[in-house]
Amino acid sequence: MPAKRLHSAANNLLARMERDLAAIRRALRKPLEEEIVKGGLTVPQTAVMQAIVNREGITLKDLSHAVSLAHSTVSGIVDRLEERGLLARRADPADGRVSRIYATPVVARFVRSTIPGLRRGPLGRALEKAAPAERMKIAWALQRLRALLEHTQDGA
Repeated sequence: MPAKRLHSAANNLLARMERDLAAIRRALRKPLEEEIVKGGLTVPQTAVMQAIVNREGITLKDLSHAVSLAHSTVSGIVDRLEERGLLARRADPADGRVSRIYATPVVARFVRSTIPGLRRGPLGRALEKAAPAERMKIAWALQRLRALLEHTQDGA
């Protein structure tokens, strides 16, 4: 009977941790998602813009791989963003048959400056409320959980 109670307690702990992690993910994503919606964008469009800024002059094929979306989906996203003046296609100087995709300066600024602040903002504000010792415990626990998860994924 004690083993059954332990199993039940472990399942309850797992369920609580899953709920907590899901709530943390939502809280961390919320400011960025609100900004994306405010700009009339979608999450996939934002992912495409980030990939383009990170690999300036990317081909559509490489962009599709970078964001793990179908070529036709990415092509449509690029078309819509280009119509809005957020991206530009230009012929490859070495091979005019290939077009490369570039971000406009406003998109590059948004990706390089605004997005990191939106992502880190909720975490920073939360950690400001914690005592220094609490911050260290949280950082240690997250690092340990990550190590355990990565160790599990490696098949060990």
